[in-house]
Amino acid sequence: MPTIEMYTSPFCGFCHAAKRLLQSKGQSFVEYDVMQDPSKRQEMLQRANGRHTVPQIFIGDTHVGGYDDMAALDRDGKLAPLLNGS
Repeated sequence: MPTIEMYTSPFCGFCHAAKRLLQSKGQSFVEYDVMQDPSKRQEMLQRANGRHTVPQIFIGDTHVGGYDDMAALDRDGKLAPLLNGS
């Protein structure tokens, strides 16, 4: 199972939606609060190729993007293989 990492901020509705989607699939994740730790915001900007909005979601080595991107993968049946490491 790949590690799931998510860069978030506490008042972000899309962040909460992303967490709910992953939890509904029984997935655990590592969460980085970019408001609490500015170094994580810089790390996110680098890893996400300059994307500065939260959430930014990574599954293993794959940059999924934000909540809308992850939800689209789920609708298309492409999220489960990523979560399973396929």
